[in-house]
Amino acid sequence: VHRTLADHRPDAIMHFASHTLVGESMEEPLLYLDDNVRCGANLMRAAVEHDVGRFILSSTANLFGLPERIPIDEEVEIDPGSPYGESKFILERMLHWLDEIHDLQYAALRYFNAAGAAGPDQGEDHDPETHLIPLVLQVALGQREKIVIFGDDYDTPDGTCVRDYIHVVDLAQAHIRALERRVTGREIPAEVGDPRPGDPAVLIASSEKIREDLGWTPEYGDLDDIIGSAWEWHRRHPHGYETDGHAN
Repeated sequence: VHRTLADHRPDAIMHFASHTLVGESMEEPLLYLDDNVRCGANLMRAAVEHDVGRFILSSTANLFGLPERIPIDEEVEIDPGSPYGESKFILERMLHWLDEIHDLQYAALRYFNAAGAAGPDQGEDHDPETHLIPLVLQVALGQREKIVIFGDDYDTPDGTCVRDYIHVVDLAQAHIRALERRVTGREIPAEVGDPRPGDPAVLIASSEKIREDLGWTPEYGDLDDIIGSAWEWHRRHPHGYETDGHAN
């Protein structure tokens, strides 16, 4: 890290690297509280030592645990719902003090659920896959038998969790602004499983602050458009980035 910063002398750092699975963090808390915090702190230390002026942190909506109100804005009380959320909050507090003491200006973007694809050739390819939309699309492609819905007795209209989604392109544009200042036509088999530890019933974001402060607005405001872009990518790349050619 030090060699890279010394060689390239960047004006800013965007920090995305992290363990990110809420459920896994409930089973292996020290993996998250150690790795996420230690690696983030090492990068911040290097940023200070090499006079990097700005730092953008990939944070999380899991900071809010069981939120006191919906939609969630920046004034909602922070009460991390998992060791993963706690690790991100610790990094945010570190940046607060580095800004105060070393003038490392920062922004922390608290993601909800990023989804979609940036055109036909840039999409989401995890191994193992844990995100809902790619899992649904894998069922549509015949790669999975069904999806599992984690619980159906939450205080929501249909008993399942409600989540907020943002298109990955809109999320990328939000980072740039911060630095500057029903789709498949196929039935998806599903079954209800046990709720996951740490899952709140509803997570919906308020984006008013970034709209007002940075003039950011989403290009993909409709969930069908978000899933549609992801579906097009998964059809073209049914086995991830290893796929050549197109799928029907």
